[in-house]
Amino acid sequence: MVNRWAPLEGARVLEVGVGVGMYLDQIARRYTPHVTGVDIEFARVARARALAPGVAVAAAERLPYASNTFDVVLSNEVIEHVADDRANAREMVRVLKPGGRLVVFCPNRGYPFETHGVYWRGRYRFGNIPLVNWLPDSLRNRLAPHVRVYTARGLRCLFDGAPVRVVHHGRIFGGYDNIVRRAPALGRWVRGVLYWAEGTPLRVFGLSHLLVVEKVS
Repeated sequence: MVNRWAPLEGARVLEVGVGVGMYLDQIARRYTPHVTGVDIEFARVARARALAPGVAVAAAERLPYASNTFDVVLSNEVIEHVADDRANAREMVRVLKPGGRLVVFCPNRGYPFETHGVYWRGRYRFGNIPLVNWLPDSLRNRLAPHVRVYTARGLRCLFDGAPVRVVHHGRIFGGYDNIVRRAPALGRWVRGVLYWAEGTPLRVFGLSHLLVVEKVS
């Protein structure tokens, strides 16, 4: 999916928020050896370096790279967690080369579950909590102050004034691997229905935004 919108073959690729490096590992195996990334957690970076040695500890709002360095920047379910999402958006655009593409996945406000859990009566409760993201901001943000969720307009507003053009903006559903593992036939059916829905107006209920922007100068 990333390669469809941001060609990876031979590209210089930066992942912002690498986790333990699984995406960088697959990109390096399939497309290009020129991969690197950052993460805020040292323990994750230490693991990721076994797969991509150049990975660094850094905040997403202050990337340790020169401007106009990368052909592709990937941010996979990270921007909703950073301290300053607008600063993160500006930094990712800054390090892109002109003509380079940024691929952002992040939570969709229309999805009927909050996947990061909530705080209720002073305690954190893990799990997929229904309808939280459909509440007014004042209530939603009290239940889930630890993570943002975006409308289409809210996400694109992060790039207002940046030298980019929108190449693609869609919503996608997840892989639902847990369902597939427990009940393969049911899981395949669920995947098929939801992936079909991505091409219909029902995509407004998708799990994540997929936003692709291209740097124009």
